[in-house]
Amino acid sequence: MSAVENEVEVGAASHEAELQLDLYRQMLTIRRVEDLIQALFLRGDVYGTTHLYSGQEAVAVGFASALEPDDRVACTYRGHGHALARGLAPEALVAELLGRETGVNGGRAGSMNVVDLDHGLIGCFGIVGGSIAAATGVALALRGSGRVAVAYFGDGTANQAYFFECLNFAKVLSLPLLFVCENNGYGEYTPMAASTAGEITARPQAMEIPTHVVDGMDVRATRRTALEVVATIRGGGGPVFVEARTYRFVGHSRSDPGRYRPEGELAQWQARDPLELSRAWLAEHLENGSDRVAHVDSEVAELLATCEANALAAPFPTPAPSSEFKV
Repeated sequence: MSAVENEVEVGAASHEAELQLDLYRQMLTIRRVEDLIQALFLRGDVYGTTHLYSGQEAVAVGFASALEPDDRVACTYRGHGHALARGLAPEALVAELLGRETGVNGGRAGSMNVVDLDHGLIGCFGIVGGSIAAATGVALALRGSGRVAVAYFGDGTANQAYFFECLNFAKVLSLPLLFVCENNGYGEYTPMAASTAGEITARPQAMEIPTHVVDGMDVRATRRTALEVVATIRGGGGPVFVEARTYRFVGHSRSDPGRYRPEGELAQWQARDPLELSRAWLAEHLENGSDRVAHVDSEVAELLATCEANALAAPFPTPAPSSEFKV
């Protein structure tokens, strides 16, 4: 290898390490936001229900890293991670869940209905399968533009009518649509094996939709897959389906202790925590990696402390005058 080639290779490796540090920062921010939301909920400051994303951060961050600002994303009621990965400010999200005027939707959307069109998030959807339908409609509008629509959904959605109808529609019309199934092994409280026949990927394959399976705990793996499939879609290749195998470290929703899980299952998945996998990789490949990771940890902690203080200090929205409402 020549000196020039060696310099190029070293430069590429350095760039990759810096990129991975940024992806780690994003995943850590998501995890800490979810930790804060849970703490605030237990204190009675969060209104409505919550569905936390802890454990699945590598999916949202890895796929978001392959998207452009004018691409569009639809996700489920477990959508905090996707919103943050698309660029939504943590303080605006926390304030929204606290029902404050400074929230991204003025404190009126809550956890399950966040919309942030400025960052391409067309919505979080409480209806199972709603994200697929919304993203399919957007993909129809994006045909020929070089832009991509993404539908995030859970494994339980694979048994909904929306799933089959939208996959078929997207394939027939060759829509620029990426289907990302976040298979965390459970449809709410029910193990996938007890509710879903066969492999999920067999369903899009029957419609001749290109299909991929990726390790959803490894942000480097999800990013590689995302770059490949998004390039295919952007180039006019039609819809692509990805099953990201992941795991949520928390219960289905705010009041679920997760006692239906087999003993040892959670610990087995936590051994592959996406944050820990990234920390280990950065310690090996980034110059002064351990120190720089520690610095990121400190910065994120400070950010979240500020978010909490500002969100709690923000006013509640003023109700609209009753005269504005007509029956």
